[in-house]
Amino acid sequence: MASSSSSTRNWRYNVFTSFHGPDVRIKFLSHLRQQFIYNGITMFDDNGIERSQIIAPALKKAIGESRIAILLLSKNYASSRWCLDELLEILKCKEDIGQIVMTVFYEVDPSDVRNQTGDFGNTFNKTCATKTEEERSKWSEALTYVGNIAGEHFLKWDNEAEMIEKIARDVSNKLNATPCRDFDGMVGLEAHLRKMESLLDLENDGVKMVGISGPAGIGKSTIARALHSRLSNKFQRTCLMDNLKGSYNSSLEKYGLQLYLQEQFLSKVLNLKGIRICHLGVIKDRLQYLKVLVILDDVGSLDQLEALANITWFGPGSRVIVITENKEIWKQHGIKDIYHVGFPSRREALMIFCLSAFRQTRPPDEFMDLVDDVASICGDLPLCLHVLGSSLRGKSQADWKDELPRLRNSLDGRIESVLKVGYESLHEKDQALFLHIAVFFNYEDVDHVTAMLAKSNLDVRLGLKILANKYLIHIDHDRESTVVMHRLLQVMAEQVISKQEPWKRQILVDPREISYVLENEVGNGSIVGVSFDVAHINKLTISLRAFERMYNLVFLKVYDGRHCSARKTYNLEGIEFPRHLRLLHWDAYPRKSLPRRFYQKNLVELNMVGSHLEKLWDGTQQLANLKKMDLRFSSRLKELPDLSNATNLESLNLICCYALLELPSSIENLRKIDHLAVTNCTSIEVVPTLINMASLDSIFLMGCTRLRSIPDIPANITSLSLTYTALEESPASLRHCYRLSDVGISSSKNFKTFSAHLPPSVTYLELCDSGIKTITDCIKGLRNLRHLYLSRCKRLTSLPELPYSLQQLLADDCISLERVSDPLNTPDAELHFTNCIKLSQQARRAIIQGTFVRGWALLPGREVPTEFDYCARGNSLTILRSAFNRFKVCVVMSLNHPYQGCLESKLLCRCKVIGNSVKSTDMTFLSESNFLFKTRHLLIFHISLPFIDTSEVSRKIVFKFSSIEKDFNIVECGVQILTDVTDLMNNGHWVTHESDEASDIEEEEDDDCRPNKTSESGSDDDSISDGRYGSESDKASDKEEDGRLGTSESESDEASDKEEGYKSESGEVSEDEDEDEDSANDSDYESVSRKRMRTTTMITNLKWGIKKRRG
Repeated sequence: MASSSSSTRNWRYNVFTSFHGPDVRIKFLSHLRQQFIYNGITMFDDNGIERSQIIAPALKKAIGESRIAILLLSKNYASSRWCLDELLEILKCKEDIGQIVMTVFYEVDPSDVRNQTGDFGNTFNKTCATKTEEERSKWSEALTYVGNIAGEHFLKWDNEAEMIEKIARDVSNKLNATPCRDFDGMVGLEAHLRKMESLLDLENDGVKMVGISGPAGIGKSTIARALHSRLSNKFQRTCLMDNLKGSYNSSLEKYGLQLYLQEQFLSKVLNLKGIRICHLGVIKDRLQYLKVLVILDDVGSLDQLEALANITWFGPGSRVIVITENKEIWKQHGIKDIYHVGFPSRREALMIFCLSAFRQTRPPDEFMDLVDDVASICGDLPLCLHVLGSSLRGKSQADWKDELPRLRNSLDGRIESVLKVGYESLHEKDQALFLHIAVFFNYEDVDHVTAMLAKSNLDVRLGLKILANKYLIHIDHDRESTVVMHRLLQVMAEQVISKQEPWKRQILVDPREISYVLENEVGNGSIVGVSFDVAHINKLTISLRAFERMYNLVFLKVYDGRHCSARKTYNLEGIEFPRHLRLLHWDAYPRKSLPRRFYQKNLVELNMVGSHLEKLWDGTQQLANLKKMDLRFSSRLKELPDLSNATNLESLNLICCYALLELPSSIENLRKIDHLAVTNCTSIEVVPTLINMASLDSIFLMGCTRLRSIPDIPANITSLSLTYTALEESPASLRHCYRLSDVGISSSKNFKTFSAHLPPSVTYLELCDSGIKTITDCIKGLRNLRHLYLSRCKRLTSLPELPYSLQQLLADDCISLERVSDPLNTPDAELHFTNCIKLSQQARRAIIQGTFVRGWALLPGREVPTEFDYCARGNSLTILRSAFNRFKVCVVMSLNHPYQGCLESKLLCRCKVIGNSVKSTDMTFLSESNFLFKTRHLLIFHISLPFIDTSEVSRKIVFKFSSIEKDFNIVECGVQILTDVTDLMNNGHWVTHESDEASDIEEEEDDDCRPNKTSESGSDDDSISDGRYGSESDKASDKEEDGRLGTSESESDEASDKEEGYKSESGEVSEDEDEDEDSANDSDYESVSRKRMRTTTMITNLKWGIKKRRG
């Protein structure tokens, strides 16, 4: 507490001195004051403050505003009650605000002060003679305490001037040791420090080693320095050794290096320069009984760690923190507790950048987009965010835009120097692997990278481990062991390549250099890879023999980094590719076929996205190494070659190959393909059997508009999409696909009947916008079905019994739908019947009377149905008494914006329960899709208020509803009290809000939202049922209004007036609760509260009231 207060307090004075007697003032204190002035130390001057029996307020204030209090304890100090009270105030400030207390024993022995003996004790006893025992006790304890504080003893000094210089020096040192603020305001730092302190387990008396890991530039050293600053006062000795990697002296053998490092270490720990040692046991001899904090930053080798961090060398409670970018070192040294520093969130990254660029956490509005661009360039790396932010500070928008291209393609020298350290520590072969990944294989899976480099002299698997251990790559196991390299490391790799000697370069990446090489035939046998970004090249002349001299070329990649749709002009007639190609990636390849003598034997990946190819090659070729074929958007491709020998092919992508007429029968031999994408191939009519493709997991035949049937497919697929096809019925063969979970047959107009030839494993079924008319009863056998989508099935007339497992039914715009099963046994389902205007009375009854544990229903309707006990016009409703806490709610909604998908709809429900206390909660009803209804609709759901004490009859329950996005109005609302024992907790769709958002929404209502009596029966609603069902609905409308038992607003207010104030949940009286209660009944709408009678009851007058909301 005290430490925290002192670290943030602004001190007015450096020193306050407490003393007694003119002899002390004139002699010692005057000399001390002069020395303080000379050393720039400010001391409070009490001249002019009149002495009295109590401490003057000005003096008390001065004590609290001084960083250090010096007690000048003389023989007569205890003769003054003033001084003794000063002493108590000083010790109080020490406890409360961390004030530093120093002592000077001026012509008095410390033991006499401590024990109140001798002349000092006699003086103290005289002062206490007329005081209470309580005062004497407090003063005595204080004197005993300060008598034990080690200070300067005047009688032991021969030279008063030297003593005063020593005191001034000690004061100066203490002032200089103020809490560090170097790290104040650093974004995200506090969270890192908390996690590190937890990992350090500082309460444990054992010795512990902890590692900090993360890529270069992530902020590891900053975290270490902040920890050193925060924790130093908890240890007897501390040492922070940084840049250990740079201190490695390769000219020293191991023993000499260890001696050298230990000398440096001991010099820092013991604060003694020039220490020399002759053996490696000195650290243990000097530190084994001391509690020390050791931080070793940027450790580059195991030798360094072994020289400095043996857990047996340090005393109980010691902590050693090791920071390195090489995970292998921790494993070798046995450090198991590691804190991994992750990248900041995008929000934190923007704040880091803005603090450096603008010295504030938010950018000016005009820089918003530019800031986001630069943060993306930095890849959220803190070092880069800080460096680039500082470099752009004070520059105009135009300057920023001018610098962006350079920032994208090159690194600031400070960033490069940090990132390059890890690369330079690699073995030559691992450096080559790093460059290959940076240029060709980022975001490729480990197996693919290994296959690509199989013929090289690189040890790929070992190299990948080394790169990962040094944080130069990351193996993302959540994405099929994908190799991921940070964007800045890729830029650094290209800069490394550009600085190599031209004749030694194995990889070419500079577009101008590549253009020159291809035009002038100046390639050589050293070149194994070409990555050619043609974004800024409009016309290129390639020599016929351009690739002849690059006879070792293995990887050829030609792409447009700007993704420009404009075609590039190349003349590739007569050009032959090298025989050793393993990667051929050429976007928008301009020829109709690959070269006649193209050698496919070594090919691993063929990527020809957006090509002009009409065919690839003729005949059956050796394709044993081929693993990936990507022919997306090759709109002129008419045929595929014989793939019989492509037995290792794992990926075939044929999206938008519009001219492709058929798939070759040899495709059934591709037993390693797990994902077949034949999408928008509008000319395909037939697909050969796929039954032998044992690894196939997903089949996408979307947009094959001429495809009328699908072939036999393997039993182990999990996903099948047949959207936008000419399919007429669900294939019977699907029932054998025991792992099938997702099926999509949307937008297939010829699809008339769904006979559910599906296995029970299916969880997702989409039939939207199809020509389906009926669904057979066997759909209830899909016992795992969670999502059934039937939107815009305009010919569908009925729904059979649906599976109990259903969680979502989309039947929006099924304009012919009349019947549904009764009852609807889907308690957890969201039922969307938006714009289903032909629903029969039976269907409406089944939907409205359904049970909604976690689900809800949306259907057309103009009024709250009759079975709801309470109903009110407008958006609020009050129940005067209820002993139950479960309710079915109906809200009548009307859109207030054009019928378009512009908003995510959210309904806010505020519930307030008033019994012996006031309890309330805000709940938000979320819709995954917009409420896009053309007329009024009913939203029906269940809610539970668990905080209602069912043993206490609530005096009042207030419900209020509103649209968070203001995209619909609440016309009417109703509540039915549920008295059955079923647990109706709605866990799925209600979210309790702790923010003020609900209040804000409640206060904002639009006068334009009032229902208009003249428009309620307008033509737009005439074709829709009014929310009630049964022929008596319209006939008995007027009678029903007169037969409702209502609670008018005046009656509600009268009940409220009896309450002097309601207690909140915390037990405190809340003045706002009465106001909120009234506001729940206030509305811009014309409101009616009425209870519909289920049995014969007394009928009271129905009172209508219109009350304006308070200002």
